Amino acid sequence: MRFYPSLDDVPADFGPSAVTIGKFDGVHSGHRSIIANLRREAAVAGLVSTVLTFDRHPFALLSPETLPESLTSNDQKRAVLETTGIDALVMIEFTHAFSLKEPQDFVTDVLVATLHAQLVFVGPDFRFGHWGLGTAEELGRLGRLHGFEVREIQAVRPSGDRVISSTWIRDLLAQGRVAEAATMLERLATVRGVVVPGERRGRELGYPTANLARSVEGYVPADGVYAAYATVDGRRIPAAVSIGNNPTFVGVPDKQIEAHLLDEDLDLYGKTVEIAFVEYIRGMEKFASVGELVTQMTQDEVRVRQLLGMPDRTTPIGPRS
Repeated sequence: MRFYPSLDDVPADFGPSAVTIGKFDGVHSGHRSIIANLRREAAVAGLVSTVLTFDRHPFALLSPETLPESLTSNDQKRAVLETTGIDALVMIEFTHAFSLKEPQDFVTDVLVATLHAQLVFVGPDFRFGHWGLGTAEELGRLGRLHGFEVREIQAVRPSGDRVISSTWIRDLLAQGRVAEAATMLERLATVRGVVVPGERRGRELGYPTANLARSVEGYVPADGVYAAYATVDGRRIPAAVSIGNNPTFVGVPDKQIEAHLLDEDLDLYGKTVEIAFVEYIRGMEKFASVGELVTQMTQDEVRVRQLLGMPDRTTPIGPRS
């Protein structure tokens, strides 16, 4: 996949292309349906299959007070889009000046002059141009004027009338329903961050953990304990992951992410670790004693091992002297 971090980086001889446009936050199954159609038609017509996206949600400039939390960082989105098999990814810097671009100027400057589009795929409720005034119908009219075809892809509805969306996936993750979110994402929901020193309480209890820095990429699910995988240096390692402030102790920050790697004890300080969430185990609880906490952690690990297909733990469990 060719990646162009701005419109200025797109070469003059780019295309001709088949293009789809959107935020693609999370790159969920609805997005994948559009991209699959894009790739199929691009291959038939000999066009460069191209995803055109933005470096931030437009609301970051236009309506910051209603800005939703992103499911993926730009780097995560780029990595997931690369797995879809598209030929090119173009990321537009969504500046104030760009937000003022009228629909017809967006078409002539971006789709025609830069991407040499011959086919454009859009999803339901597609909007473009200044204040989203451009509609799919308007894009079709401009396409006929400038010589490209517009096709609208229907929304993906797994059941009932609700359309798969980034908003729905955020709602699921906010409730800890990571397995359901994974079905819509067609992959496990992930966060990524740098491991920093912690209070070493986990090690003292027999459960050393990798503590992620406060600033992480990706949407952090609800507080609780999860079965997960931790990927570091290209290795994917089963893990029990805790999210929250661990109310049994004092001073633990909110939304602290701690990963206990099963059957591994690695020095991870300063390394970037990606956590992929498989299943919710339980909520965050305050225990009357450290002993009760260790007993629950033992039960949590048994459950995590079952879910991840791991063998039973054979090493002793309990506080270290």
